[in-house]
Amino acid sequence: MKRRKFYIAIFIISVVGLFVVQYQYLRIGLNLAKIQFEQKIERAGNDLKKDLSKENQLSFLIAESLEGSNYFTLSQDSLQDASKHFLNDFIRDRLVTNKIKTDFSYNLYSEDKSIDFKSPLSFKSKDVIIKYPVKLEGYLPETLEKEVTLELHFKDLNSYFFSQLQGLLIPGLLFLGVIIFVVIWMLRLFYWQRNLITITNDFINNLTHELKTPVFSIGVATKILEKDLNQTQKPIVFHIRKQVDRLNRHIQQVLELASLETKKRFIELEMVDLRPELLLWCEDFKMLSELENFIFEFELEPGEYKVKIAISHFENAINNLLDNAKKYADHPRIKLKAYTEKMKLHICISDNGKGISEKEKQHIFKKFYRVPEGNLHSVKGYGLGLSYVQEVIKKHQGQINLNSELQKGTQITLIIPLKNAK
Repeated sequence: MKRRKFYIAIFIISVVGLFVVQYQYLRIGLNLAKIQFEQKIERAGNDLKKDLSKENQLSFLIAESLEGSNYFTLSQDSLQDASKHFLNDFIRDRLVTNKIKTDFSYNLYSEDKSIDFKSPLSFKSKDVIIKYPVKLEGYLPETLEKEVTLELHFKDLNSYFFSQLQGLLIPGLLFLGVIIFVVIWMLRLFYWQRNLITITNDFINNLTHELKTPVFSIGVATKILEKDLNQTQKPIVFHIRKQVDRLNRHIQQVLELASLETKKRFIELEMVDLRPELLLWCEDFKMLSELENFIFEFELEPGEYKVKIAISHFENAINNLLDNAKKYADHPRIKLKAYTEKMKLHICISDNGKGISEKEKQHIFKKFYRVPEGNLHSVKGYGLGLSYVQEVIKKHQGQINLNSELQKGTQITLIIPLKNAK
């Protein structure tokens, strides 16, 4: 837990550090953008200063509108309005030429405030305005006999600067997001692997315990065999054989499940009538129920069960379900029912065990998963049974239905397609 907190702390510090670095780069970028903008404004101002220092159509029009024209027949207000728009368009052209594309306004004024020639576009009083004055020389000051200044106004330059930095800002944020995603994914993968190691160790311990039971049974039965056999002892010999088979199935199950999942080995399917085989398996389990003193009933619908299956795998799957039904009940009462419906074979195995909660149902078929019981170990196992059953049924193009209720029992139904006899 301490190690996990340490890694999480390192991750958070790293992410914060990346944000700080990104912020510093952004500040540097904004400062550079401001410097570049001021250089562009200076060039644009010099162009405006140069153009308005000479007598031309625009400078003449502005001078006439400010002095009171005897040259134009327009009213003074109309002449000034036209001059403002012409000057506005001229300034915009010079700004665009210097690669400045943003809203602006201007004010042409004299030091004594007798001249106050304002742009047709004016910003609101609440706007933050940045001003760039350009002191004019030549024709206009000489004609008006006053010092004249053209002041350029810009607002909300931060948004303009951000637009200039999109090539730096957006990729930086994108790559930062990718880094965070990859680190989170790797941390989750790391903890998943650690969890898998823990589960594997538990699996090995439980497997060892599971193998001790049949070995112990073999030892006990072997001692009994030392004496002369009689009719009452013959079932015990049979029980020994079943325990040996059970031990072999546990070992083989681990190998077979691995081969099924990695697809290194393919199941060989053959057409058979499953009913005689299923009947034999049920009779064997019935004999075991009599020896171990629990109730097992079975009901097989008459007729042929023509299916294409791998007998050994399917037998293991059925035995796994029966064994689970026996293990998870204090006084097991198990029933197997087989019937055909709509060209499908249904095999239902029900019990009166502990049942499975809704939360656990979605995990119960996962490999190595076992329903948590706190620190209780009343039922030993290693969580491969139902995972193996699911893999087998998938290979047979079938499906598994699970119905269960806590403290009332569980019913698992295997459904596989029937085949027409050839």
